Amino acid sequence: MTKTSDIKNGMVIKYKEALVKIVEFQHVKTARGGARIRTKLKNILTGQVVDNTFRSGEKLDEVRLEARKLQYSYFDGVNHVFMDQETYEQTDISDDLFKNVKNFVKENEIVKILFTEGNAVDIEPPTHVELKVKATDPGLKGDRVTNATKPATLETGYVVAVPLFINVGDILKIDTRDGNYCERVN
Repeated sequence: MTKTSDIKNGMVIKYKEALVKIVEFQHVKTARGGARIRTKLKNILTGQVVDNTFRSGEKLDEVRLEARKLQYSYFDGVNHVFMDQETYEQTDISDDLFKNVKNFVKENEIVKILFTEGNAVDIEPPTHVELKVKATDPGLKGDRVTNATKPATLETGYVVAVPLFINVGDILKIDTRDGNYCERVN
C-alpha cells in the first residue's frame, strides 16, 4: 500500500479492480477542508482515461511491474510473438494488447513490455521510431516553407500527415506518443 503523497506520473495502481496508470496528477489545497489530489487515470487494458480525485493521505494499492525488453518476432494469426534476447524465451501477446502499438512496431523491433504476476499488461514502444514511406503523392520541389501537408502510408500501414516534399522510400522519424511526423531521416 502506498499513500497519495507518493503519487507520480507513470505509476500503476489498482483502481476499481482494474490496472490503471497515472497519466497526470495535481495537488490541490482548498481554503476549507483537506487537500485533494486530482488525477487522470488510464486503464492499461482498455486505454480509457478517467478523472478521479483522491483525498490527501488516502491509501492506494500500487502494482509492482517487471519491465523486460523483448524483440518482436512475428504474428502467428492469433498472437504476436516476442523473444527475449538473452534467454531466447518466446512470449505470446494478445492482439488486444498489441493494437495500441501496432502502428509503430515492426518485425525485429525491440520494445519494453510490462509484466505483473507473469502476465503482460502493457507495451511501451521507443519514443521515436523510423519507418519507411510506402505510398504517398509525389513530392513537390520548392514547397519546404509552407505548412501544407499530405497523407503518407508507412510500412506498418499507419497513415500520417507529412510535408509536401516527402517521397515514397523516404525514412521518417515518428513520435510514438502522439503519432506525429518529426523529421525525414535520410
